[in-house]
Amino acid sequence: MKKLIFILVIFSTLAFTKVMVNNTSVVILPKSELLIKGKTNVNSFKCDFNLKQIENPIPLYYQIKDNKLVFDQAKLVLDNQCFDCGSKAINKDFNKLLKTETYPEIKLHLKEINKTNKKENTVTAKVEIFIAGKTQSYTLPVTIKDEEELCVWGKLKLDITDFGLEAPKKALGLIVVSNEIEINFNLSFGQK
Repeated sequence: MKKLIFILVIFSTLAFTKVMVNNTSVVILPKSELLIKGKTNVNSFKCDFNLKQIENPIPLYYQIKDNKLVFDQAKLVLDNQCFDCGSKAINKDFNKLLKTETYPEIKLHLKEINKTNKKENTVTAKVEIFIAGKTQSYTLPVTIKDEEELCVWGKLKLDITDFGLEAPKKALGLIVVSNEIEINFNLSFGQK
C-alpha cells in the first residue's frame, strides 16, 4: 500500500510535468492512515499501523517508460508488531496468523504506476506484497489529490490463503475469521 502511495507521489509530481528524474525521496506525513480490515462470522475488526515507525525519508528510484513510472527498489517495510488491532489478544492472534516469529515484516514493493484510467485523479499501481514468505502481485486503482501536499488513497482486497495463511478459529471453531481482508490507505506525502 505504501508503495502505491510513493508511486502516486512521484507520478503526480513528476510524470505529469514530464520532468525526467531518476531519484527523489518522500516523507509520510503524520495525518496518514494505513489499516487492515477483516471480518469473522460474528464481528469485524481493524488493525491500524503505527506510521510513526516508518523511517523517513523514503528514497524512490524510477524511470519514465511509455507514460509509466517504473520503480526500482521502491519499497516499504512494515513491522508486524506495529499493527494495533484493539486488544492484546487480537494483536497476538494477528501476529500468529502472519507468522511474525519467522517473518516479522510485511514488505510492499511498488513496481509501476500508470495513468490508464480516464478519471482525472486516478492511476493504476502495480505492487508486490511479501507476507509470511510468499509474494503476490496486484494491480489496483489509486486516487490522488495534489494540493498543499500529495494525498493518496485506495483499498486492496486480498485472500490470505494466497500467502499460505490459514484463518484462525476461536471458541472451539464457533468463531471463524474470513479469508478475505482489505488493506485501506489514506496517505499524505511531502517531498524531502
